[in-house]
Amino acid sequence: MNLSLPSETIFHVIESTIKDYRKFAQKNISEQIQDITIDQGLVLLFLNEHPDLSQKEIAELVFKDNASMTRMINIMVQKKHLKRSMNPKDRRRYKIEITDKGKDVLKTLPPIIHKNRNSSLKGITKNELNQLEIILGKIRTNCTKS
Repeated sequence: MNLSLPSETIFHVIESTIKDYRKFAQKNISEQIQDITIDQGLVLLFLNEHPDLSQKEIAELVFKDNASMTRMINIMVQKKHLKRSMNPKDRRRYKIEITDKGKDVLKTLPPIIHKNRNSSLKGITKNELNQLEIILGKIRTNCTKS
């Protein structure tokens, strides 16, 4: 059986595209917000929309394992973007809240994200985007079938 080199597969193209987008987006974010990463920005965006999310739920949304999420939240607490306190409803979970500094980031971040998305999708039609979503959805389904 002849196996293609990893760099000759669609999966390599997908992975390298994601990495290039993340570098591009981080560069643009860092030009205006010095102490935030893309993933930290995502945490703020999700918490802003859904303030009662647990750490585990946030981790799933940003594709992080629990240990990585704990480290990220610790860093965000140190940077004063988040505050963590005991959850009065469930003492096994922390309550995670956005601080005023985190809210300031949320005022600056959305226009940068819109610009990043628009720039990276320039020249791609809605039909092409729909087709890409369908194809990627099929790949995900194939990978998650039992």
